[in-house]
Amino acid sequence: MSAYNPSINKLSGNKSPNLPSVAYDNASESSLSLFFREAWSYPMLKPEEEYALAVRYTEDGDVDAAHKMVTSHLRLVAKIAMGYRGYGLPVADLISEGNIGLMKAVKKFDPYKGFRLSTYAMWWIKASITEYVLKSWSLVKMGTVAAQKKLFFSLRKHKSRLGINDNGELLPEQASRLSRDLKISEHDIINMNRRLASRDMSLNAPISRDDDGAAEFQDTLVDEGISPEEFTALSQEKNMHQGMLSVALETLDKRELHIFTERRLKEDPVTLEELGGGYGISRERVRQLEVRAFEKVQKAVLAASQAQA
Repeated sequence: MSAYNPSINKLSGNKSPNLPSVAYDNASESSLSLFFREAWSYPMLKPEEEYALAVRYTEDGDVDAAHKMVTSHLRLVAKIAMGYRGYGLPVADLISEGNIGLMKAVKKFDPYKGFRLSTYAMWWIKASITEYVLKSWSLVKMGTVAAQKKLFFSLRKHKSRLGINDNGELLPEQASRLSRDLKISEHDIINMNRRLASRDMSLNAPISRDDDGAAEFQDTLVDEGISPEEFTALSQEKNMHQGMLSVALETLDKRELHIFTERRLKEDPVTLEELGGGYGISRERVRQLEVRAFEKVQKAVLAASQAQA
């Protein structure tokens, strides 16, 4: 992990500077501790100091002023990011996303409205982190409306308050209770709980280590399809049946072959009336020819199968 670098690259003539970012190569505990110590080393700003810096940045594009506002609120980012540790994502990544939200807040902060930057930035930091959590949780979009996103983050808290197992399937009475408390349908509650219980996992994610190396998640997957041996056997059997049918069809005359093909081998069989009209014969006569053709084919196939037995 590279150390946090709070420097700002000045962009000449641009009032929206490239604000600080955090880059981590490896999220080790020692690196996080180093970041926390550095974040807490920056002094917090008094209201009048913050106002003066915000005015300098807003009116003059003073990146040094923006730098001081950002670094003085790094501890706020860390505090908020730590609240999202339960979703199994690296704390370093959560902090990095929170810093992006902080940067956006500094850029958009209006000092003339009378609010402190921390009050305004808190929502930007949370929004940035929650979007990252949602995108990282699953390749499938978690929710298309604000209510779904809110449910994603509130369901676990309500389950904990009710003493419900975080990883298990909800019982009917539990789903009903959560539905009443959250004012959301039981169907949505159950679906979101299942999404929370399972995350997308890389097929190459290690699950254990043995003498031959790391065992991966894909090693535990079972192919529910037929085995190669079964596939080969079925293919050979299919080819054999097709061969028998081809030989059996050679026993039919031209008209019988046409009627049999149209009536027995097509997914959408032609009607007896249509065939009768084509040959100038009755519907009943076509039916008789079809039956006779089928009996010939059946007899030929049976004889071929007995010969191969």
